[in-house]
Amino acid sequence: MATTSRKPGQRYWVTDWETNNKLLTDTAEHQRHHSQQTRQEGRALRHQTACKTRWDESDSRDRLVDRINEVTEQKDRLQFCVQAMEREIKALTQVKEETERALAETAMPLEVVVECLTQREGRRGSELVSDPLEGQLKREAQMIDTMQQELQQHISKAFEHLFLLTSSCLKEAHQQLTFDLSNKTEALDVDLSCLSLTDRSPDISFKPDPTHVPISASTHQEWEQFTHYNVTRAEEEMQASLQLRETMTSTRIQVQNDLEGQWVTTGFNLRKRAHQLQQACSRLHWQHTTREEITELLRDIHHLEQDLLATECPLKLVHTRLENRNSRPGVDLCRDQVHSGLVEEAKQLGATIEVLQQNLAKSRHSLQSLEEQQACMGEDLSRKQEALELEQRSDHIRQHLEVLSEAETVKIIPGVTVPIPGFTREMF
Repeated sequence: MATTSRKPGQRYWVTDWETNNKLLTDTAEHQRHHSQQTRQEGRALRHQTACKTRWDESDSRDRLVDRINEVTEQKDRLQFCVQAMEREIKALTQVKEETERALAETAMPLEVVVECLTQREGRRGSELVSDPLEGQLKREAQMIDTMQQELQQHISKAFEHLFLLTSSCLKEAHQQLTFDLSNKTEALDVDLSCLSLTDRSPDISFKPDPTHVPISASTHQEWEQFTHYNVTRAEEEMQASLQLRETMTSTRIQVQNDLEGQWVTTGFNLRKRAHQLQQACSRLHWQHTTREEITELLRDIHHLEQDLLATECPLKLVHTRLENRNSRPGVDLCRDQVHSGLVEEAKQLGATIEVLQQNLAKSRHSLQSLEEQQACMGEDLSRKQEALELEQRSDHIRQHLEVLSEAETVKIIPGVTVPIPGFTREMF
């Protein structure tokens, strides 16, 4: 019987072969199923991560938009506050300049009052009286001096201390606001730049440790409190500055009104005094009675002198007759009726001459008194005319100053406060 060669090695049974084939088939099927499951999970994961990425990017974009709106709102708020601060600093500086100008403008009224008092010192004699006008002028000078002291005190103390201190605080608050505004502007630019980026932007790249938080970073609450503090501080400083401006303005208006009232009172007394002097001058100027009396008295004195001259011849005649009759001889030298009549006539003529001389002396004395009174009245009229001229000169000086004051001075309506445009406390 012929023999066949047999390949060396282990021989498997058909059942083993079938089992092996089934195992391979089952394993392949399992691997395919696992691969399909892995593919499905991968596809689901890809869709999920893609959606998650898009949603996260959308949320980030929305948060950036919200943040940009929030920063923009705070930026506008700060910008408005900075502008209001600048207006307040400008207004405070203007009030300071107005107060200094008001102080400088009191120099001329004081010079006018002093000039009026000096002019009135030129009055002579009985016209140098302490009348109500002098009291009003001195009161006006005292009021101007007090006004200058008050304004100078405001400028020296209020502005050197309060204004300079407030101004420093305002400037510091203004600098803080400007710094905060600059930071927010820069932060807004950064957020706008981030908002404009997309996943296809050419300038995006990987960064080392992008999630680290800088040491100087603040929380959102601290950020809000910082801005609120800056705005509140600026508001308080502006309110203090506003109150200071109102105090300065009201003080300036009050002293101006008081000075104007005193100015009117003094002007009225000045015109009244000038009118009184003018009336007195008119009365003295039209004093015809004294001059007429002097004329009549001179005429009477002339008549008396003529009457005295007229008595000389009759008296000489009587004296001659008496002397001639004394030359009668003997018994014929008797005191007869003729002698008695001549003696009586001589006595009568002597008495007449004595009476005429007494009357003449009295008339001359009256004439001297009248002439002295006339001279006194003339001197008094001259003094009154000089005093009237001084009063009119003072009134002219004051009227000229009133014209300049009305042309140059801007009147301020008491009780009216001009608000800062666009600035209200409720806005903050």
